[in-house]
Parts: sequence; C-alpha cells; structure tokens
Amino acid sequence: MSPIVLLRNRRVRELAYQVLCVAAVIGCGWYLLNNALANMAKQDIATGFDYLGREASFIISDTPIAFEASDSYARAMLVGLLNTVKVAVLAIVLSTIIGTFVGIARLSSNPLLSRLMLAYVEALRNVPLLLYLFLWYSVIIFTLPPVKQAITLLPGVFVSNSGLVVPAFIWNSGFWVVAAAAAIGIVAAILWQRWASRRRIATGKSMPGWPVALALVALPMATAILFFDVSGELDWPVLGKFRLTGGAHLKPEFVALLLGLTLGASATVAEIVRSGILAIRKGQREAAHALGLSDRLTMRLVILPQALRVIIPPLTNVYVTTFKNSSLAIAIGYPDLVMVSNTIMNQTGQAIEPIALFMLVYLLLSLATSALMNWYNGRVALKGR
Repeated sequence: MSPIVLLRNRRVRELAYQVLCVAAVIGCGWYLLNNALANMAKQDIATGFDYLGREASFIISDTPIAFEASDSYARAMLVGLLNTVKVAVLAIVLSTIIGTFVGIARLSSNPLLSRLMLAYVEALRNVPLLLYLFLWYSVIIFTLPPVKQAITLLPGVFVSNSGLVVPAFIWNSGFWVVAAAAAIGIVAAILWQRWASRRRIATGKSMPGWPVALALVALPMATAILFFDVSGELDWPVLGKFRLTGGAHLKPEFVALLLGLTLGASATVAEIVRSGILAIRKGQREAAHALGLSDRLTMRLVILPQALRVIIPPLTNVYVTTFKNSSLAIAIGYPDLVMVSNTIMNQTGQAIEPIALFMLVYLLLSLATSALMNWYNGRVALKGR
C-alpha cells in the first residue's frame, strides 16, 4: 500500500502527526541539553548527579525524618519532598471538608448564612495566594504573643509567635504492628460495606453498616495491642515560665502555608460543590421529599452522590494545583522541595540537575493525583448498558 493511500486514512494521519510532534519535542530537548552541557564544559562547571552523595552541610528547620548537616544532599531533597507532600495532603483534606460545607451553605435558604459564605468565597478567590501567605505569616509572627505568654486555644493546644503546639502521641514500640492491623481492619470494613450494599440492592433488606464497619476496624487494632508488644505515651504540652515543653511543635512557616493553601483551595472547592449540586435537577430533591426524606438525608443520600459525577473532574484540577502552589512556601521560608533545592544549587553551583529533579517530582505528584482521581471518577460514573 502506497504512502499516499495510507495518509488518506484518518487514524494513520493522527498517529503520524503525534509521532512527528513527539519527535520534534525530543529533538529540541536533545539539542538544548547538548548545547547546555557544551557551554558548561567550556566554563568548567560540574555536571551530573554525583553531588547527591556528598555531605549537605546545612540544617533544615522542619524535618519529618531525622536529618543532620552531615547527611547527603539526596536525604536533604527527600526531607524537602516529604515536607511538600505533608503540607499539600493536609491542605487537600482540610480544604475538601471546609469547601464542601461552604458550598452547601451557599445554597442555604438562610440569607445571612448564604451571604456570609459568598463573602468568604469572593474574598479568598480574588486575592493572590502569595499575598495571603504573607498575611498569615505576618499575623503569626508580629501579632501573636511570645512563647511565655502563649494563648491557650484548647486544653493542651497553645499558639504563639513561634507556632502551634499540640499534644503528640509517642510510640515506644509496636507502631508498624498497629498500622498493619489498622490497614487490615479498613480493608475488612470496605469489603463489608460493599457486601451489605449488594445485599440491600438484591433483597431490599438493610444490614447494619457503619457500626459493623467501625467494629471491623477497631477489632484488629485491639487484638494487636493486647497480644503484641505495643506501648506509647501521650506527650502533653506544658506551659512553663519561659517556654513550652512537650507536644508537637508546628512552626509558623508550616502553619501559615497550611492556612493559605487550605483557605485558598477551599473557596474553589466550595464553588465546585455548589455547581455540582445545582447541576442536579430539582425533581430529584422533590422525589426524595415525597418519600419522606429530610433535607439532611436528601443531600447525603440523593443529591451529593449524583453531584459527585460533576464535582470530581474539576476537583482533580484543584488537588493538582494545590501540590504546585505548595512551592510558594519558599516565600515564607518553609523548607519544601523547592527551597531545599535552591540551597543545594547555591552550594554546589549546579542548577540544571536540581531543577530537573523537582520538575520530575512535581510531574509525578500531578500524574499520581490525576490517576487516583480518575480511578475514583470511574467508580462513581454512570455505567452504560
């Protein structure tokens, strides 16, 4: 078959165009890389990733894992990555909870509540996130009292210009045993819920759902605590005359970044939830009320499950953007992946390799988030016959 005949086939043309585009991108990238390597070689600038094994020689203020100045650059980048994931995941969870509440409240028949939620959304969506990060950081540093005059928010919870201190549970032994038992219990609870749902659909008879699921989660954990060497203690913060002792200390940079990311993303989530609810026809709500369901049950059992099909796709974009926006942490001094990479670049004189690494990390985080949300979207999507 001649090339001209093949090109008349639409699928062949589309594939050919894609191959040519990919080849062009790879060719341009290869040319730019060779050009950069040649210029760096002329200026005697080191290249390669050998620097990752060298001693870091700097301290990171907030470390989820043990880190010393004598550790390698690779471990320093791992600390930065864990800090990025920690603050982004917490912001995603909190913004989803707050945004869902605000989105539902925006549709409330109470005009005061509805207008307050509208003001919340408009204020947070129309100001750049970076300015809010500076605002929260300034409030914490310059407005809150010093540690010796820390404000008690709740029993064991203190806030001051040095951050937030909360009670912490310290494991002496058996953490992984309890974690494995909890994972087994969660899997068992999910399987039970699926079986109960299928049985209800098949027979019309309802089975006890959440009580049994909670028991299935708690039973393996209780068994692990009773029969294995599991011990720990609650480290309760104590406000002394000059300082706070005990508990977990959340530094001002982390608190400011978490507040900024959470509140900024929650406003967008609220609008997504509101639009998803409005996309459901009013007849669904009327039918639920005709069956005797209250407004709360109608929203939980009828409206929100259908609205998820509209909510999930744009929500994926919010989650991916939250991971990317966490890179603004460098503006307030939180040691995320970008800030640690910048320190490494300043010390080693190598810029291309650290930038390439954190570009790759953000790409993988975005792809993983998209894949997880697409899988969930497939689970809640309507299946055609």
